[in-house]
Amino acid sequence: MANIYDIPVNRITGEPASLGDYRGRVLLVVNVASKCGLTPQYDALEKIYARFKANGLVVCGFPANDFGSQEPSSNDEIQAFCRTNFSVDFPMFAKIVVTGSETHGLYNALIAAQPKAIGDSRPAFRDNLNKFLATHHNGATTNPEPGILWNFEKFLIDRNGNVVARFSPEITPDDPAVIAAIEKALNG
Repeated sequence: MANIYDIPVNRITGEPASLGDYRGRVLLVVNVASKCGLTPQYDALEKIYARFKANGLVVCGFPANDFGSQEPSSNDEIQAFCRTNFSVDFPMFAKIVVTGSETHGLYNALIAAQPKAIGDSRPAFRDNLNKFLATHHNGATTNPEPGILWNFEKFLIDRNGNVVARFSPEITPDDPAVIAAIEKALNG
């Protein structure tokens, strides 16, 4: 499996980068979208970033247009949306693919390292998404496990580059379970 730190990505402004730029910090990697019912999670992501960044947390946003075409915008438009609507200051990266045959190497590595997401409500959330997709997207269905279920799935990476947790999209960034996992990783 590829080392999470070595997989090339691009910043939302286009410059080459990697998660290795944040070696020694705790990372919360999230596939995000601007036109999703979960988009308000940007606010909670920014708040936990502000709360914990001095302790070593970095939230990393990866826009993806894989679910219901809910991120159709360009990288420049996404960056402007996030700054204007949610005052996003955490690092944002260029739009990537997180599902299907074109899945970005970073997400292949994240899924392989943590194939099961935390979230007791995941089955009910999946059922609701499948009903939504059947009605509004010609009978499409969600990805089977271990695939990314929807926008705002969260991966927690410890200071050593180990993927230590994965949270289902409906689990908000400020959920006590997420905060506890962040604090444990920061203190570990």
